[in-house]
Amino acid sequence: MRLGVLDVGSNTVHLVAVDARQGGHPTPMSDWKTSLRLVEHLDGDGAIDEKGRKKLIKAVAEAKDLAETLGCGDLMPFATSAIRSAANSEAILDSVETDTGIRLEVLSGKDEARLTFLAVRRWYGWSAGRITNLDIGGGSLELSTGADEEPDAAFSLDLGAGRLTHQWFDTDPPERKKVNILRDYIDAELVEASRAIRTCGVSDLAVGTSKTFRTLARLTGAAPSSAGPRVTRTLTAPGLRQLIAFISRMTAADRAELEGVSADRSHQIVAGALVAEAAMRALGLEQLQICPWALREGVILRRIDKGLD
Repeated sequence: MRLGVLDVGSNTVHLVAVDARQGGHPTPMSDWKTSLRLVEHLDGDGAIDEKGRKKLIKAVAEAKDLAETLGCGDLMPFATSAIRSAANSEAILDSVETDTGIRLEVLSGKDEARLTFLAVRRWYGWSAGRITNLDIGGGSLELSTGADEEPDAAFSLDLGAGRLTHQWFDTDPPERKKVNILRDYIDAELVEASRAIRTCGVSDLAVGTSKTFRTLARLTGAAPSSAGPRVTRTLTAPGLRQLIAFISRMTAADRAELEGVSADRSHQIVAGALVAEAAMRALGLEQLQICPWALREGVILRRIDKGLD
């Protein structure tokens, strides 16, 4: 059965089509996305503005048409942090449904963390033992840990790379003072969640998921995406600290010239790196393995578990 996952995130609208069967791994057939940056379309009251609403509707309509062209027997549309936290969330959801016929399911932060954890567990298997997972999106940071498929603890914090860039940085490159203040803010926001995660026990495997972590790993020497998903990629705390000192002095245009950094995300990679470094430090993690599966795969796997009939 061909399944479609429509992921409306803070940075992009992303459609993935896979062929799925009970007991088998999902086989990717098509991958399409378009830049959105919804967190940059929040007004002073925290509501998504009219330009953001129109961009969202256009992107969802395009994704719906493509899913139909690809023959997706089931389309699973969902939205994450940017819409979840918007002051006019319900009005935006209603508008999208009226114009496209697609009703987006808004995932809670905890469900986002749980589904991402499921994907990581399935990728590494039971032999990985206790897994601690970190995922940095455009709008939020998810943290989870567990020894089974359901995490013992799961948290979602408004520490996404795009959100923090929009809220904190008004110069390019960011002012050193602003970087230091933001680092202190991130540390304070992580205290409660990191304490709860560490209370669950020492992890056997620490993992990073999301485009932000893949980019950071690439910038510190990990293999490029062209090497395939099964190549082991890691991100170390010392390497990350050195990277922050380097990229925080560069303009977004200069960062976009670095191998592995897209122009769409070059402006927010500094904030993403600060969140990654702070989270690893708060959890006492010196190294992360980068997992190619994340939230979208978790949604697909949960759907397969429920049956494809």
